[in-house]
Amino acid sequence: MSSSDRIPARDLPPGTVRRVGDWAVGNRDGELFGVSRRCRHQLADLSEGSIDADGCLVCPWHQSRYDVESGEMVEGPRGFLGYHGPAPGYSQLVRGYARFLKLRVRRVVRRGKDVVVE
Repeated sequence: MSSSDRIPARDLPPGTVRRVGDWAVGNRDGELFGVSRRCRHQLADLSEGSIDADGCLVCPWHQSRYDVESGEMVEGPRGFLGYHGPAPGYSQLVRGYARFLKLRVRRVVRRGKDVVVE
């Protein structure tokens, strides 16, 4: 395990998402998660995303929502390229292929003063 697979726990308070190596690691009110960093829509960095009220990881670019336990996209993008707004047919298309291209999910634990991606 390299130092790139860990982050000080103080840097990951509840409600935050951070980059830890190739992973977007988050803290859902004390429950830790780790998923691959690239959105299945347009490859935005999910470590710059947020956690919504349902505990889903939200993409910072077009607000695709991901279940962090399964890696599945539960809501498609709200836009594409530089456009931010309704795109019903397009969103359905993206959700369709995202069913087969789920985010990779990793176990994340606290070890001492660090949060570690296993």
